[in-house]
Amino acid sequence: MRLAGPGHIHSVMKVFDLRCAHEHTFEGWFGSEDDYLSQQARGLVTCPVCGDTAIVRMPSAPRLNLSGATSRADAAPPAAQERGASSGAVEAKRELQTLWMKAVRHVMANTEDVGGNFAEEARKIHYREAPERNIRGTVSREETEALAEEGIDVMPLPIPDGFKDTLQ
Repeated sequence: MRLAGPGHIHSVMKVFDLRCAHEHTFEGWFGSEDDYLSQQARGLVTCPVCGDTAIVRMPSAPRLNLSGATSRADAAPPAAQERGASSGAVEAKRELQTLWMKAVRHVMANTEDVGGNFAEEARKIHYREAPERNIRGTVSREETEALAEEGIDVMPLPIPDGFKDTLQ
């Protein structure tokens, strides 16, 4: 950390463009390149979309995030697009990822986690044996099909492990 004038503290972060083996692209913020390499070697760098740990660093323009000093619009844009993809296709893919992550955050914030009791709790709600509320949890494909046959609406939504913990 460094002091940036009276009473203002700014941290300097390295921002890297990253991609997982499933072609999800995202940014990673690290204290230094050594910090990134150390975290990657320990399997701590994971895709926020699918949880994959096979992460590669993509070419990008050097950019430092000076917390509070500049907005993202003022920062240098990534220099290189993914090979073979038009910038429109890359932007559409990023927009889709952004919308998906927004949906996951909404579900996490507005549902009760009933864990492995999902099928049982969904039936209780459907048959008015429990108060109506939005729930989420885990259920097998067979249980999902059985719920659907009973007329109980179920929507599968894969949630990365990072979202299952406290969101920051």
